[in-house]
Amino acid sequence: MSRSKQVYDWFDSRLDVAGAQGFLGKAFPAEDSFLLGEVALFCFLFLVLSGAFLGFFYEPSTSDVQYDGPVAEFQGEEMPEAFVSVLHITYAVPFGMFIRRLHHWAAHLFVASIGLHMLRVFFTGAYRNPREPNWVVGTGLAVLAMGAAYTGYALPFDEFAATATGIGYNLTVSVPVVGDFFGEIIFGGQFPTSATIPRLYFLHVLVIPVAIGIGLAVHMAILIRQKHTEAPRDGDVQVGEETVDRDDDSVIVGLPAVPNQTAVSAVVFFLTAATLSALAGFLPVHNVAEYGPNDPASTPELIMPDWFLMWVYGFLKLLPQWLTFSVGPVHVNTEFLGGIVLPGLVFAAIIAWPFVDRTEATHFTADPLDRPRQTAVGVAAVAFIMIASIAGMNNILAAQVLGTTTDVVNPVLTAALLGVPPLFGGLTYLLLRDGASGATATPASGGGGDD
Repeated sequence: MSRSKQVYDWFDSRLDVAGAQGFLGKAFPAEDSFLLGEVALFCFLFLVLSGAFLGFFYEPSTSDVQYDGPVAEFQGEEMPEAFVSVLHITYAVPFGMFIRRLHHWAAHLFVASIGLHMLRVFFTGAYRNPREPNWVVGTGLAVLAMGAAYTGYALPFDEFAATATGIGYNLTVSVPVVGDFFGEIIFGGQFPTSATIPRLYFLHVLVIPVAIGIGLAVHMAILIRQKHTEAPRDGDVQVGEETVDRDDDSVIVGLPAVPNQTAVSAVVFFLTAATLSALAGFLPVHNVAEYGPNDPASTPELIMPDWFLMWVYGFLKLLPQWLTFSVGPVHVNTEFLGGIVLPGLVFAAIIAWPFVDRTEATHFTADPLDRPRQTAVGVAAVAFIMIASIAGMNNILAAQVLGTTTDVVNPVLTAALLGVPPLFGGLTYLLLRDGASGATATPASGGGGDD
């Protein structure tokens, strides 16, 4: 018996390697858009690795310490230790600025790839029975990704980050009855307190990443159990010596996990790494030195969240103050309605959609052009989020683009938010419905016609 055979038998007797061969041959559909989920997975890996590096040098403390570093303008000043440690990472630690930028862009690409992955799943109908559970898990991962970004946003404790964190605190305590309790748990009391940064740091580096890791594991386990969806086949497929019928959903046609899909995944990994490295090398990120340490007595001139939370900010900008009301001891204000209720309804609608669009169990994806109602809903939803995001930048739109005030712009944005999505959705439905109704079918045989 050869040495390699002995090694194989040793592992096989302990790990049932032979039994795993079925998984190693698992077929992956050769669809490029299916790789968006892998991009998200690799971004999370880069976030964990770069975050571990940054964690060696970051100090989650708001206690004042004297700065002694390369940034001349802060030399000898007493500043929060969190802010000082970020300055140290950026300007004194070898490769610190690059790793910090890499972490930043990995977070943005992580959220973007999840969003694009969900759009692909939605428009192709890959959420349908029996895959509703994975759609729910994926939506939860999107929420966790945005939560991770927000908690990390606060950690530099510079003037910009502290102001943005204060907005999050105000939204938290606006929840009727239990708002103050949540504010105490998450922020350590009335913001800012000495407990705020340590608690957000704990959420950012442990609680949320662990939850994301568990969510990814569940997502992958369900995917492996249910198998991938597959694009409709053009015809019967020859696989080895067997022929797979075009409508046979008991067999997946694609690349085997090992070695083909593994090689594709390796390419995706290196392309993701190259993209993040290029972004980190050439594009700057949040300049903490420019904003300076947190100063409760001042507010930066321009405050707005990152693009993936801009739509929530838009709700806050557009809701009028007269919507504030009280029912007995329960007080409901526009911060709660715009920052908690409306985003909550958006995510509730996303989660509920597979249970609204109930269809028979299917293995194949669908052509968005053949699904007028569902595609129209998706177009309307995208338009709704885009207009809400534009509303989050109403001050820039008013002052720098239109040369007017937000009092003039807000009613137009409100009307657009309420009117444009139904309009786009309706037009999409009419166009696709008319296209489908105008289609003709050609018989498979030529019988019945003149030769």
